[in-house]
Amino acid sequence: MHSFAKTYILKPAFLAVALALGACSTNPGSGPLTDDVNNHIQTESAPAYELVPLNPATVNILHTHEPKGLAGAFTDKRPPASIVFGIGDVVAVTIFEAAAGGLFIPAEAGVRPGNFVTIPDQSVDNDGFITVPYAGQVKAAGLTSVQIQRAIVEKIANRAIEPQVVVAMSSQRTQLISVLGEVNTPARYPASAAGAKDKVLDAITRAGGIKGQGFETWVMLERGGRRATVPFENLVMAPENNIYVRPDDSIYVYREQQKFLAFGASGQSGEFNFDAWRINLGEAVGKAGGLLDGQADPASVYLYRREPREVAAQLGIDVSRYTSETIPVIFNVNFRDPGGFFLATKVMMKNQDIIYVSNSRNVEVAKFLTYLRVIMATGNDAVNLGNNALIFRNNIKLAP
Repeated sequence: MHSFAKTYILKPAFLAVALALGACSTNPGSGPLTDDVNNHIQTESAPAYELVPLNPATVNILHTHEPKGLAGAFTDKRPPASIVFGIGDVVAVTIFEAAAGGLFIPAEAGVRPGNFVTIPDQSVDNDGFITVPYAGQVKAAGLTSVQIQRAIVEKIANRAIEPQVVVAMSSQRTQLISVLGEVNTPARYPASAAGAKDKVLDAITRAGGIKGQGFETWVMLERGGRRATVPFENLVMAPENNIYVRPDDSIYVYREQQKFLAFGASGQSGEFNFDAWRINLGEAVGKAGGLLDGQADPASVYLYRREPREVAAQLGIDVSRYTSETIPVIFNVNFRDPGGFFLATKVMMKNQDIIYVSNSRNVEVAKFLTYLRVIMATGNDAVNLGNNALIFRNNIKLAP
């Protein structure tokens, strides 16, 4: 064979072999292969992660470590204390005497409507005092109405006739509770007395209730510089989270759909709403269209999420390797095992979880063969081109 033809025949053959050797790493795909996940193959820029199989033991650990909600963040379950007066509150004071001719009731008491006198309303001043005739300045800030009453009686007891005092909150400007956001009538209202014992749902009801659906509504409680957020339905379905509200609490209600992502060989890829307070892993896979029959590996369904350190430690993970408060964990559920579906129904999804379904190894082999056919076809085209060029050259030489 002529050297020109040999060149065009040999080069494509070597090219096909070289490309075929790297075909596995260049196959198109929607994510890592099963072996890549199981063997912790990752790039330098990606964070380390832990692979945990879903089995009855791990499912029980996850089930017992549900988010703590408001009850976990604010552990003081006592009802609010009695309302105390603060600077700026308006106080009403009424003084009674047992008989006429005393300090406040004149001897000719018949001209009066009763044996009492009402002092004009006054605000608690910046130093925390109110002023009562014949008693002078009386401490009010930080005290209850009963405590103020006793203080006034003590100061006038030697001058009035068996005095009794009634102190009331004429206008409450401190000890307020704020309810803001996605409620029908946002409000800032006075905290109820201790006997009323309002809870978070009572406060939201005072503000006209929520505007949206319960499953898309979140409630954030801020108290003393601390914050905690729970789904609205968590307050209804888990009564322990419907805790007492206290003076100066702020409740912010907002709407945000919980979502998860699905990739790989699921029926559909993309972002999906929960459309419920909570859904389990099985429901989430169903929302994403299940598994593609001709593509998915049922034994390689993965759930990506970050777990708190204490949960990761109970899962058997060496948390000392990580400095963050949450640990990247990939849970593997085997849907080829009939029991895997039962396990999936016991694992609750979290907002922004990721579900990834890996391709079957047979799919990757088919991709490789397709890739190889393309390489071989390209080589054959090169050989044909070389042969045609050789024939054309010989024809030119034979021409007269």
